[in-house]
Amino acid sequence: MRIFHILDHSIPLHSGYTFRTAAILREQRALGWETYHLTSPKQGATQVADETVDGLRFFRTPVPAAGPAGINELRQMRATEARLEQLARELKPDILHAHSPVLNAIPAIRVGKRLGIPVVYEIRAFWEDAAVDHGTTAEGSLRYRATRAMETWALKRVGHAFTICEGLRADIVARGIPEERVTVIPNAVDVEGFQLSGDPDPQLRQQLGLAGRTVLGFVGSFYAYEGLDLLLQSFPGLLASNPDLRILLVGGGPQEANLKAQAAQLGVTDKVVFTGRVPHSEVSRYYDQIDLLVYPRHSMRLTELVTPLKPLEAMAQGRIFAASDVGGHKELIRDGVTGRLFAAGSAQALTETVSDMLAGRDRWPAMRCAGREFVESVRNWTNSVAHYQQPYARLTAAGRANG
Repeated sequence: MRIFHILDHSIPLHSGYTFRTAAILREQRALGWETYHLTSPKQGATQVADETVDGLRFFRTPVPAAGPAGINELRQMRATEARLEQLARELKPDILHAHSPVLNAIPAIRVGKRLGIPVVYEIRAFWEDAAVDHGTTAEGSLRYRATRAMETWALKRVGHAFTICEGLRADIVARGIPEERVTVIPNAVDVEGFQLSGDPDPQLRQQLGLAGRTVLGFVGSFYAYEGLDLLLQSFPGLLASNPDLRILLVGGGPQEANLKAQAAQLGVTDKVVFTGRVPHSEVSRYYDQIDLLVYPRHSMRLTELVTPLKPLEAMAQGRIFAASDVGGHKELIRDGVTGRLFAAGSAQALTETVSDMLAGRDRWPAMRCAGREFVESVRNWTNSVAHYQQPYARLTAAGRANG
């Protein structure tokens, strides 16, 4: 079976999107399927028309001239469509597999219709909700409604829809898509790619000013929905009963300046360490510095519907964490078993939960074991990718019958 994936962006860029993609592609190849991969203009300008990264060959789409909002997206879709049609005629895939956003689905639908190739669409988050978080639109605005309509239009015109969690699946079905045409491919981890957390490097700990301290932390991109402002808001209360506590924030992003200003306003600048972005190869060294990870995501459509990778990666490494009780977390975490949940948006709830966890470290070994066992037996890529088989087989059989 030949599957042609149409992607927003890919490795060597680093994001949850690219890591999920690479894991899916490798597991599909392990099943004996041939996979081809095209990235949209949002990959950015590249030196070559195709390149191999970590054993995966990616075809690139030329970046069109920029234009105003609306025109820019139209140009991107036209460029993706032209490149996709050229490659699909040459490679003759059995299925076109578009991944969100809808800017990839529409070109795939148009090419699939012209060439008689079945199209599937995989939604990892809705484009309109991502735009709300980025601050480029507001929920219910004209742009929001138009983007939502585009997503629904695409979903109604593909042979099958895939998504990453039950929250998004319910939203898709509510748009009028038959349940049997929507399949969840859950977020997972490559367990063999994660080693159990190790002892902190004493030299790095000294360098970060964390020697002899208990460390709360977060590793990733600083988006507003991650709720790091709530962690900082809670910090003075946590310090009152845990004076040796420190916060380690590893990464960067749109909220970095705001978080630094908040730390200064709270008078805790000397107790919050911002490392900036670190090389991917070094991330595990920084994780090892953290005693307790905190994922305080705010409640909004995006976080209620979408399951993140971070808690699964933490479980795979045997790490201890507390997370807000948004829907995306509740799908992954068994409160008190694989992690702890606290009321989203509540600084008091965060403070109480973290304080309780710090006071009950005797419960941590059992939590580490339960988390690791969950990803080993349930949330692994072999289990997740197996869910593609039946819809793919149905569509390719129908394609052959019609061809």
